[in-house]
Amino acid sequence: MSFEPLHHIPLLRGPVPLTHLLLRHFVRSGDRVVDATCGNGNDTLLLAELVGPTGKVWGFDIQREAVDGTARKLAAQGFEERVTLVAAGHETMAGQVEAGLSAVVFNLGYLPGGDRSVITRPETTGAALEQALGLLAPGGIVALTIYPGHRGGDAERRLVEEWAGQLPAPLFHAWRMGQTNVTADAPYVICVQKGA
Repeated sequence: MSFEPLHHIPLLRGPVPLTHLLLRHFVRSGDRVVDATCGNGNDTLLLAELVGPTGKVWGFDIQREAVDGTARKLAAQGFEERVTLVAAGHETMAGQVEAGLSAVVFNLGYLPGGDRSVITRPETTGAALEQALGLLAPGGIVALTIYPGHRGGDAERRLVEEWAGQLPAPLFHAWRMGQTNVTADAPYVICVQKGA
């Protein structure tokens, strides 16, 4: 007996689809959210779709190539009015974003297809994570895709794991989610929810 694939169920091939599944649950029309690392613009585009015409997205990236590419994707969908793109590091978030966020998304590492020597770094990521917690509304999430397998990725993984592990349990709920049938240095997700 054979079965047809379930077309309405996304395949969880890696951590990004898992993060998108979480975002679809937590982000609603009218919400305010941040993409802390625009990269190729896929997370920004999803967030812009989810917040709708009355919501707001802030997207950060230090690489002009990433910001410009994201702007083109948003314009192609008519979402540019919903998003403020910031050509700066995510550690500048607190000075540019309104509090009461429902989600802050980080896709760490380097720009796929870009210069692999330009990567997110523990010191700036750590500062951005602290700011993200302060900007979250109760019930909001910080979702991180972590890539330990590239040069510099393991140091950033250690920082994020330590940061999430020390959050006080009554105030925050920290989760680590990754595939078990992949290599030890495969990417995975850490999700932190701010308590009510």
